[in-house]
Amino acid sequence: MKIALAQINYHIGNFDSNTSKIIEAIKRGEKEGSDIVVFSELAISGYPPRDFLEFTDFVEQCISSLNKIVKYCTKTAAVVGLPTFNHNEKGKPLYNSAAFLADGKIKSLTNKTLLPNYDIFDEYRYFEPNNEFNLVVYKGCKIAITICEDLWNVQDNPLYTINPMDELMSQSPDLMINIAASPYNYHQTKVRKEVLRKNAIQYNMPLYYVNHVGAQTELLFDGGSLVMNSNGEIVDELSYFEEDFKVFDTDEVAKNKLSEYKELDRIEVADIHDALVMGIRNYFQKLGFSKAILGLSGGIDSALTAVLAAEALGRENVYNVLLPSRYSSDHSIDDSVQLAKNLNMPYDIINIEEAFGSFENILEPYFKGFPANITEENLQARTRGVILMALSNKFGYILLNTSNKSEAAVGYGTLYGDMNGGLSVIGDVYKTQAYELARYINRKKEIIPENIITKPPSAELRPNQKDSDSLPDYDILDEILYQYIEQRKGPKEIVDMGFEKILVDRILKLVNTNEYKRHQTPPMLRISNKAFGMGRRMPIVAKYLG
Repeated sequence: MKIALAQINYHIGNFDSNTSKIIEAIKRGEKEGSDIVVFSELAISGYPPRDFLEFTDFVEQCISSLNKIVKYCTKTAAVVGLPTFNHNEKGKPLYNSAAFLADGKIKSLTNKTLLPNYDIFDEYRYFEPNNEFNLVVYKGCKIAITICEDLWNVQDNPLYTINPMDELMSQSPDLMINIAASPYNYHQTKVRKEVLRKNAIQYNMPLYYVNHVGAQTELLFDGGSLVMNSNGEIVDELSYFEEDFKVFDTDEVAKNKLSEYKELDRIEVADIHDALVMGIRNYFQKLGFSKAILGLSGGIDSALTAVLAAEALGRENVYNVLLPSRYSSDHSIDDSVQLAKNLNMPYDIINIEEAFGSFENILEPYFKGFPANITEENLQARTRGVILMALSNKFGYILLNTSNKSEAAVGYGTLYGDMNGGLSVIGDVYKTQAYELARYINRKKEIIPENIITKPPSAELRPNQKDSDSLPDYDILDEILYQYIEQRKGPKEIVDMGFEKILVDRILKLVNTNEYKRHQTPPMLRISNKAFGMGRRMPIVAKYLG
């Protein structure tokens, strides 16, 4: 038997596109001699459909699409993910299902058992867990079909009281198929492979795994679909961050015969770069936009954002606007111009001094007697925000936000100013990671001017301002933030790691008291296991560490 893995970039709710892609892959599978073509979790709807699932019409369109697809499964079978109705009187209204299509018919539905309800996942909000366990038998082969999380209960600290594969083993399956929508983060690839390896070894059978690829708003799916033999060895894997299709002979895999494929070590900074480029490209494509605008400041963050956007959209489609004020240094302007010229990107220089001065004059009668402070600093940022949004509206650009995770965490940014935007490109990238990415981008030739990378970072909102005036060194700040945000360690645990208590208390207070700002920022492309946004749900009005 031959099994094809179809790794496809779906678009949530775009039934025509998703259905067409699935049908074309089935045709290709048939042409290449495949007996079964396997697609990812919730392929027809796209993942995650979230509250679209509350609309009966949405689910009915998924089922209608399945009925179109099944007509093409006369010679080649398919495993296709979609939501289906729970017709029982009790329980949630839907199942997360894998349909097995063969002989022009829907032969069976396998429903997901383990429904993740943590971080970015909230499947138990919509779906009823499966409680019936049956194999799919096709051409004499007994297949255990599972859906993503169903294979993840092999960790040292199991989250669930049941293991679907344990239930299926009594029926003596020949192989496992797992359809998944496993989002990318810079730790996930390694963890995911280890989970899959444990399953292959524990159940002593080959595993065929298909993952989603592409960006869905802030969620990035890296693909990396693969086949493992019963020893837990990777026979082959599909591409990362792009669509792919491969056919495998089950007899060859069952013999534990390895192909000439050699597993490559993933380079973290390279994967982050590719994930962000894919995230920008898909966000624009799926929204129907092609052009971006951003404020180019001469700092590392805006430079990095500009380069990533140019790779994703084409350099001609990234409009860079320099917005100097009385406090902007000559080198910031020069560095920005050099970057734009290095990539041949369009740019303009719009001095904000006149507009900023007008705001000062308007407010002067009301501010009389009060010294200049952060109010005037923020006013400059908001002046820039007004200009950028005006250009965005007039010409149909999406404004890219350039704030990094370190700044977003501690509130080092101005609401309705430099926190404006339709997409936050590096909002889940720590400042130290931004420098790593810049070096990676410059690995072959200088694209980002060296001075941008080496000069002390500054918001340039007052004379001789530096980030270090307000924040500790980024190496220290980012480690504290990482331990608190990603590792969920409390202040005592972080202090016990060797950090000063007064500094830890200050930083954690800043994180918690600036939650209101992050609730008003654009979606951030997710590259970590705990990003600001849908996977981190914190109260705004709270006292903890505040």
